[in-house]
Amino acid sequence: MIALKLVYTANVLVAGWISITSLFSPKTAQMTVFEGAFDFSEAIRLVGALWWAIFLLSILGLFFPRQMSLVLFFQLIYKSSWLLFAALPAVLNKHPYPKGMALFFVIWIAVLPFIIPWKDLFDA
Repeated sequence: MIALKLVYTANVLVAGWISITSLFSPKTAQMTVFEGAFDFSEAIRLVGALWWAIFLLSILGLFFPRQMSLVLFFQLIYKSSWLLFAALPAVLNKHPYPKGMALFFVIWIAVLPFIIPWKDLFDA
């Protein structure tokens, strides 16, 4: 239970900062969150909206850790997908990509399988 709350706390801090920056100052997010690896686009706000949802659901996770674990499962899927379909090709083709984000995602997908309460997640 403590590990779940730590993960939700990290989500609140990281997703909160990323979402607020991406939604309200996307040009700043382009240079900080995305490390200038991509050209500026209003699509940054779309990513910000996704992280805003994770931020809000993670706040709920602090109070209902097991019930909100689906948000962690979602993160495991989308972070793995981004690494596989965006970061890995960028590395292989020597294209720019946000290295800090990629490192955070690698750590997150290494940790989440041990934190997610799988039995609760799929218990009918």
